[in-house]
Amino acid sequence: MAATQTQNPETAAMPGHRRQAPAGPAPAGRTPADRRPDIAAALRPLVIDIGIPVGTYYLLRDGFGVSLWLSLALSSIGPAVRAIAGLVAKRSLNLLAALMLAVNLAGIGVSFLSGDPRTMIAKDSIVSSVIAFAILGSVVLRRPLMSAGLRPIMTKGNSERMAAWDRLSMTSGRFRRLELAFSTIWGLVLLAECAARLVGAYTLPVPTMVWLSTVMTLGAITVAITVGGIAAGPIQKMIDAEAAAS
Repeated sequence: MAATQTQNPETAAMPGHRRQAPAGPAPAGRTPADRRPDIAAALRPLVIDIGIPVGTYYLLRDGFGVSLWLSLALSSIGPAVRAIAGLVAKRSLNLLAALMLAVNLAGIGVSFLSGDPRTMIAKDSIVSSVIAFAILGSVVLRRPLMSAGLRPIMTKGNSERMAAWDRLSMTSGRFRRLELAFSTIWGLVLLAECAARLVGAYTLPVPTMVWLSTVMTLGAITVAITVGGIAAGPIQKMIDAEAAAS
């Protein structure tokens, strides 16, 4: 009987431990499910304000053969509505929506230029320059546009890291300066690329610029990412420290 009594508490305890075991990992098990909405929420502005208008433009132009200016005009409806709604409802400008609207309007204007091959190559530079000026303008307004793209990368959809970003953005002067620096780097690099492409459009042979224009764009993005690390690296470390301390 003694042996049986000794065994029974152990036997009773074992199932208890087995029942409690799943409770420990449960938060970790929920993390991927929790992160998906976080990532979706972080990327939603980029998808709505940039992805959908760009996708609509290419679908209309290449899929349905709609003219360049009409494709740009129709794809501008969403950003225009978003920008106006932001001004009316929140009394603040939706920078991403306003950016896409400005790019499309610039494209509509340029599309009426001469069909000269060099002018058509220069058109891309003029339209892209709107993006560069918009980014630099957001720095002047102290509402860095590139933060919308950097935040999902830095926070990785983790709610603690997203909260850390928000706290630092509101309370840390150094963090805000790094945000501004990151957007400044991107704006200047893209503006330099636009200027180089514009010069090349009227000085280099057209067949050369057809492929070199793409190389310039990819090169500018690579340079912006590399040089932007000067600001992105410290931002990453500050988020790591803030999230660990919370």
